[in-house]
Amino acid sequence: MSRPDRRSSRFRRDRHGRGLRGRLVPGDVPLSRSRAEQFDDLVLDAVEDLERRWERELAGVEFAVEDVPWVDHTDPDEVVLDPDVLDDGTVPLARVLPAHREDGRDVPARIVVYRRPLEIRAHDRDDLADLVRDVVVDQVAVLLGRDPEEIDPTA
Repeated sequence: MSRPDRRSSRFRRDRHGRGLRGRLVPGDVPLSRSRAEQFDDLVLDAVEDLERRWERELAGVEFAVEDVPWVDHTDPDEVVLDPDVLDDGTVPLARVLPAHREDGRDVPARIVVYRRPLEIRAHDRDDLADLVRDVVVDQVAVLLGRDPEEIDPTA
């Protein structure tokens, strides 16, 4: 009896003969998106709604999401947050970086939202969506020097 050819379709599977591993769910269903991608979508939804109302004022403003805030741990006893940081206790939730000039070029204003601290505070996805919206509204209010209720009356 001869040995089967390894190139045959029977042997194009993984070493256990079960076939190649692939996606567990189709790419077009919500379950296929990671938590980070879903969080990005929540931030984008909040930003798009505010940009419709404040298009001129928010032109050129960058919005970013980071997993956690960066903290200088050289002196753990003294954690001083800048006044442009929205915090809950001592954990930053978001931050406004105003526009400035660096190395002869203009750097646009940026609002950074921190994903993990917000996810930890939320009880469920709806609560997270509300929290993200509130944080984005508060940061836009800080950037524009306005009251959060003026930025989003429904908040």
